[in-house]
Amino acid sequence: MKKIGFIGMYDKTDLILNIAKILTTMKKKVIVVDSTITQKAKYVVPVINPTVTYITDFEDIDVAVGFKDEKGIKEYLGISEKEELPYDIMLIDVDNADAMLNFELTVNPKNYFVTAFDLYSLKRGLEILSNLKAPIGLTKILYAKEVLKEEDDYLNFLSLGYKIMWNEYRIYFPIENGDWSVLAENQRVAKIKFKKLSTQYKDSLVYIVSEILNDTSENQIRRAIKIIERGV
Repeated sequence: MKKIGFIGMYDKTDLILNIAKILTTMKKKVIVVDSTITQKAKYVVPVINPTVTYITDFEDIDVAVGFKDEKGIKEYLGISEKEELPYDIMLIDVDNADAMLNFELTVNPKNYFVTAFDLYSLKRGLEILSNLKAPIGLTKILYAKEVLKEEDDYLNFLSLGYKIMWNEYRIYFPIENGDWSVLAENQRVAKIKFKKLSTQYKDSLVYIVSEILNDTSENQIRRAIKIIERGV
């Protein structure tokens, strides 16, 4: 099972669910774990009878809320600690240092740092990584109207002294172009729909999914998006 961490204080719930939707459309068994303090998934993902910890199915995606580590998920599913979880991919939403350590993201081959350029997102997001004992490799996912070199340089400056190895490339999601209103509408109707999302937003999703899958062509991922857009 591949584990992918999405670390930071910026809102990541819709992003992770959209990635998961593409993966399940491509016949991957996926669990999304909301390990954040805010637990936004509890309010966005419909569930009949929420408890302190639970796993619910949402559009063929298993969504886990309230779990502190993999052991708790295994106990909930009734499998032994030595067994592998029955998923191909686990996507983990993280906004605190404990969760990052409990889910062992520090040894992951692939993790993302998700942020906008307001100071809270930047400084509080980096604070999650402040007590790392060993370096961690991270790919930047940046939300901005336009990512300027000065903004990226500022993030690099703030992260000096942290044990972070930034990948040389970055993934950009635009804001203020209508995507947020589409995502809010999707939440209200409890559906994951791509049809009204911007081309740039979908292109960034394609890039992330291609990184997660490694051995899958971009054309295959785009075909999966077309299926989601048609509602098939």
